[in-house]
Amino acid sequence: MTPVGAQAISVGGRYDVHVGPGVLDRLSGWVTGGRRVMVIHQPGRTALVAGVLEQIRAAGGEAHAHEVPDAEAAKDVSVLAGAWQALGLAGFTRDDLVIGVGGGAATDLAGFVAATWLRGVDAIQLPTSLLGVVDAAVGGKTGINTAEGKNLVGAFHEPRAVLCDPTWLRSMARPDLVSGLAEVIKCGFIADPTILTLVEADPASASDPTAAVMTELISRAVAVKARVVDADLHESGLREILNYGHTFAHAIEQVEHYAWRHGDAVSVGMVFAAEVAVRSGVLSPDVLEHHRTVLRSVGLPTSYAGAPWEQLRAAMARDKKSRGSTLRFVVLSGVGAPQRLEGPDEQVLIEAFTAVADAG
Repeated sequence: MTPVGAQAISVGGRYDVHVGPGVLDRLSGWVTGGRRVMVIHQPGRTALVAGVLEQIRAAGGEAHAHEVPDAEAAKDVSVLAGAWQALGLAGFTRDDLVIGVGGGAATDLAGFVAATWLRGVDAIQLPTSLLGVVDAAVGGKTGINTAEGKNLVGAFHEPRAVLCDPTWLRSMARPDLVSGLAEVIKCGFIADPTILTLVEADPASASDPTAAVMTELISRAVAVKARVVDADLHESGLREILNYGHTFAHAIEQVEHYAWRHGDAVSVGMVFAAEVAVRSGVLSPDVLEHHRTVLRSVGLPTSYAGAPWEQLRAAMARDKKSRGSTLRFVVLSGVGAPQRLEGPDEQVLIEAFTAVADAG
């Protein structure tokens, strides 16, 4: 395959997502002389953080680094308060900049810090996980967790830019990288079938951060999300299609106490949604089988039988897309043709679950 160079995907003309080798060199464009820059980062990104700090200083900026815990522990109120304190001690003003470096939890936190400091300062996101770049860092959603649930406190705060060099993903454990592919494949099913073609043509390269196809896969997935977010920034309707597979996925995550990787749950959730769509008469069985084929090709799970239906059904009733006792699903009528399905027959749901559980 011909190498794919760095690409810039516009999000409604408001900011760009830069994907490809060497994109860190573009960071200096947002750092003016004397501008204070706080780099909020998770552990284990030593070389990248050093490179970011070097870029800031070379551009004449005043560089500060603030380390936060890894994974969801970063999205705690106490960690948020620590970041606010660091900004205050460094004298950050409305003209200054916050940069998030790490996985989705780090970019969620950094974005919320930027959204709330002095009622909003600029943010730039540097996601270092596949899930982070194709999902968490794009779209302006920021947030932290509380004892009552995930992401219950947050704000919409779009970044000035998102930068991702796929080679930053090399530090990811393979199961985590593969899990992130579920969100990429989701974008293929809801909007861009070329993603599915690329994955199926060479599943090994599709899960290799050093392969040229990784830049194209990320760019295409980001482009899908960028188009949807541009049309529906505040989730009034269209943006709901990005939740394809997520209703059942969130139920799995809840009953498994978040021991399941998000992408793994989304993978099974897409198969469940396809089963529901077939049984509701809106989707061809061939497309259902296509789900299983492409997801399995990269090692993603397509079945789940770890909890009884009653427990999963109760968890789905708490999904944010539900209205009262009525479940709402994003389903497909074909590849690239998502639609909403409200209140499917209960027997259809049971049969879909049975198929997903038995498929293991």
